Amino acid sequence: MAAYVLYGSEVSLFSGKARAYLRWRGADFEERLATRDVYQNVILPKVGWPVIPVVEMADGALVQDTTDIIETIEARTPDGPRAIPTGPVQQVVSRLLDLFGDEWLVIPAMHYRWNYNEDWIYGEFGRTSAPDAPPTEQYAIGKKNGERFKGAVPMLGVNADTIPGVEAAYEAFLKDMTEHLRYHAYVLGDRPSLGDFALNGPLYAHLLRDPESGRLMEKLAPKVADYVRRVQAGGTDGGDLVADDAVPQTLEPILSRQMTEQMPTLVKTAALFGEWASSASAGADVPRGLGKIDFETGGFEGDCAARTFPLWRLQAVTDAIDAMDDGAKARLADLLDRVGGAPLMDFRLPARLVRRDCRLKLA
Repeated sequence: MAAYVLYGSEVSLFSGKARAYLRWRGADFEERLATRDVYQNVILPKVGWPVIPVVEMADGALVQDTTDIIETIEARTPDGPRAIPTGPVQQVVSRLLDLFGDEWLVIPAMHYRWNYNEDWIYGEFGRTSAPDAPPTEQYAIGKKNGERFKGAVPMLGVNADTIPGVEAAYEAFLKDMTEHLRYHAYVLGDRPSLGDFALNGPLYAHLLRDPESGRLMEKLAPKVADYVRRVQAGGTDGGDLVADDAVPQTLEPILSRQMTEQMPTLVKTAALFGEWASSASAGADVPRGLGKIDFETGGFEGDCAARTFPLWRLQAVTDAIDAMDDGAKARLADLLDRVGGAPLMDFRLPARLVRRDCRLKLA
C-alpha cells in the first residue's frame, strides 16, 4: 500500500500543485480519481465539504490544503528534499509566489477556462465524476457539476469590463516568466521549490491543459509551457537554489506586478476582516467572503469579492518575515523596496487566523 493517497483530478487546479510536489519529492503515493463515490464516501464524511485535492496520510489522517499537504509531509519525513527554502529571503519569496499562484493566477485560469473552454470542460468534469457513464450522460453530469465553478468567475472580478485587463496582465506574466526562464530553470534557481508548485497549479491544470488557453501559451510562451510540463512531471534537473539566499533579478517584474495588483486587494480585504473580527469570538469560522472591493489588473478597474482565504497565505508571508534576523530583514527590505512592496515589512493582519478541521477560523 502506498504511503499517501492523493484524491484529485487532472482538471483540478490545486490537484496539479499537489501532484507536482509529490512527484518531485519522490513520495510513495497513488492518485485516486475524485469520482462521485469518492466524494460521498471519503471526502464529505472526513472533510465536511466537497473539495479536492485531499491527501490521505499513512495513519489515515486527511490533509486538504495544498500548502498544508506540503508542510505536513515535510514535517513527518524531514530527511527528504525541502520545497520550502531554508534561506529566509528565499522562503519569503516562495511564500509570496505561493500566494500569487494560488490566489491571483486563479483569475486568468478561471477566465480562460470558462470563457474559452466551457463546452470542453463540461465533458472533462463528467468523465472525472462518472468515468463509466456514456458521453452524453457525462456531459450532463459535468454541466451540472460545473455550474458552481462557472458561478465563481464574476466573484473573481472577471466580466466584460475587466477581461481585457485580465488577459493583458496574464500575457505580461507570460512575457516576464519567459525572460526569467532564459536564465533559470525554476523560480529560485535550478531546482523546484514551493513557488514553482504554486504556479504550476493554474498554469498546468487550466492554462496549459485546457485546449484554447493551452494553444495560447504554446504560441506566446513556449518556454513557459515547457517549464510547466517539467514541474508537473516532478523533475529535479540535478541543480539547486541560487546560492547565498539570493533572489534572481529576473523574478522582480513578477513580484512587482504582485505588489501593484494583488497586494492592494489584500489590504482592503484585511480591513474588512478586521471589522468582522472585532465582534467575532475566538474559534469562529471565518466567512469565505466579506463583501466587494475594488481592484485593478492589466490597467483595467473593476470589483471583486473580498475573499478571505488569501489572508491565510498572506499571514504565512508575514510570519516568515517576523522570524527573520535583522540582516535578513534588511536584505528583504531592499528587495521589496525595488518591487514596490516596502509596506509589507510592517503590514500585519488585524487578527490572527488558524486552520482547524479543514476550515479557516479566528484564532
